[in-house]
Amino acid sequence: MAKEHKRPDGRKLNELRKMIAKVGIIPNADGSAMFAFGDTVAIAAVYGPRQLHPQHMRNSSTGILRCNYDLLSFSVYDRKRPGPSRRSQEISRVTEWALLPAIDLSQFPNTVVDVQIYILQADAGTRTAGINAASMALAHAGIPMKDLICSVALGKNDQTLITDLTKEEEDYKEGEGATDFAIAKLANNDEFSLMQMDGKIQPEKVKEVLEMANEACKTIYEAQKKALKEVVENPQGGTEA
Repeated sequence: MAKEHKRPDGRKLNELRKMIAKVGIIPNADGSAMFAFGDTVAIAAVYGPRQLHPQHMRNSSTGILRCNYDLLSFSVYDRKRPGPSRRSQEISRVTEWALLPAIDLSQFPNTVVDVQIYILQADAGTRTAGINAASMALAHAGIPMKDLICSVALGKNDQTLITDLTKEEEDYKEGEGATDFAIAKLANNDEFSLMQMDGKIQPEKVKEVLEMANEACKTIYEAQKKALKEVVENPQGGTEA
């Protein structure tokens, strides 16, 4: 009989950490938001659409999306060296890919929309928290979007599937070890815009992982939607889940 897997923080296998979602946190940005999974806290600021420089990068048929992701040096216990790293550059590009299916910049040729994402605290799931914050910030900035993007990390400790891994769970060593499977999807349909896995997972379990992702994203979407609604009613709006 398989031993029951217990999570370090006592959550159920499919349970998200406490979420906090707030919109309008940076007054001089065109749109901004904060999203937190437990101790992982991401903020995003949107600037634009604005004229793109240098001129040779412009696209006469549409605007472009440009994302910059960075872990602040004090966000982790082992102080991070300031400035961009190969990992932050990779996540910046992945974030662009995750967000692009939801936005329409065809009304803004020759322009750029810049999204700055900073991780204030890191306890795993930083790219997914950053994508959630960026999606809300784009909506807050009035960028045309066909849907919000919701993102979460699913994974596996030994053979047990779990939702929203912590750093301790990412470092799990027993049995088959840990797998981290970051996903992003359009909130109201089955179109996934990001699937990125670190580790191994049996092919027959992928369907179950995606079903868990769908359920988690429904909860994330409600937090995002509530925060956006509240900022219209209250400039200091925000929500916790």
